[in-house]
Amino acid sequence: MSKPAATNLRIDPERLWGDLMETAKIGGTAKGGICRLTLTDLDRQVRDWFKAAAESLGCTVTIDDMGAMFARRPGQRNDIPPIAMGSHLDTQPTGGKFDGALGVLAALEALRTLHRAGYETFAPIEVVNWTNEEGSRFTPAMIASGVFGGAFDRDWAMARTDRAGVSFADALDGIGYRGPQRCGEHPLSAFFEVHIEQGPNLEAENKDIGVVTGIQAIRWYEATFVGQDSHAGTTPMHRRHDALLGASRLVQAINAAALNHPGAVGTCGLLEVKPGSPNVIPGEVFMTIDLRDPREGALDQMAQEIAAEAEAIGDELGLQIALKNILTQPAVHFDPSCIASVRAAAAASGFSTKDLMSGAGHDSAYVARVAPTTMIFVPCKDGISHNEIEYSSKEQCAAGAQVLLQAVLDYDRKLAETSR
Repeated sequence: MSKPAATNLRIDPERLWGDLMETAKIGGTAKGGICRLTLTDLDRQVRDWFKAAAESLGCTVTIDDMGAMFARRPGQRNDIPPIAMGSHLDTQPTGGKFDGALGVLAALEALRTLHRAGYETFAPIEVVNWTNEEGSRFTPAMIASGVFGGAFDRDWAMARTDRAGVSFADALDGIGYRGPQRCGEHPLSAFFEVHIEQGPNLEAENKDIGVVTGIQAIRWYEATFVGQDSHAGTTPMHRRHDALLGASRLVQAINAAALNHPGAVGTCGLLEVKPGSPNVIPGEVFMTIDLRDPREGALDQMAQEIAAEAEAIGDELGLQIALKNILTQPAVHFDPSCIASVRAAAAASGFSTKDLMSGAGHDSAYVARVAPTTMIFVPCKDGISHNEIEYSSKEQCAAGAQVLLQAVLDYDRKLAETSR
């Protein structure tokens, strides 16, 4: 193949934007967002689209037994692990067009640019679509990359159920995307992930690219409050065991615990109230708790404060309260060589940068356990994400894809030099 200078390769902003808008129709909502929950038929449709697009470039698409998809373009040395790039195509119930999808489609655009230029890389290059990154249907989040990185047991992950009782395994089989390769038995030389920042820092400082140095620690909990459902009109206030009252007090405790530790955040994102009747005192409430901080010690203290408050609430209101930790993700520090490639790529492309620690969890957190990894952030309007109004401009998306392409080529050059 001919080999043009790597710095002359340019992604096509219009083509990337067209892919973003086209795939956004799959699960598109009336308010301009996407509802494309993992392992639903809509997820199957976007997976089919991605597979066809990759195969049209001559890529070989393989799928592992957690449904993760790998589209490979061969290189000069196909005996060494590929350099991978990608993200996820599943969304939140009221998600936007860019969270996750940008990472997969920017990677696909980078691959198209290499293909159309006839550029031969040293290592194979892959685009990855991870399964269930969002965790909005099956908890915890990043479940396929978690199995890939050895954080979760595969059989445990397969047995996870959604709120309707459908298992991950059955849902995966239902859309026909359980592949033959065992998850985790797919070595990578490196992994790069482009993502919208999901925060306000880049926009506020008018920076083009976020150089992501790591991801803060995350802990997820599930809490169940059991009291006694009873008639709302005939049960005196002093004789009630109101599970929702207890849950509401714990929501306040979560907020207070986060405020007690500057830099920390705490969220109750889901409440399910039973029996759910206007004239019945709630007898049971299920809720989720999301705690995040770059410091493990701060999360330890927050968890202790919340657990103590839950016990006190149960004693006062006569409730049984079960608090269960379902996810503990330590803080992640990305690979210095991968980070250096992103810096070099941004500089070569003429983009301004800012170092950032990600507040959100990403598949890269688990991939980093088994391969050199880093991320590239682009700004999003007002820092809003997990929302139908989530937005990054055509130019911002293109900048992320361009830096991704150049970073992968820079890392590929390093691999070639090391091999020689």
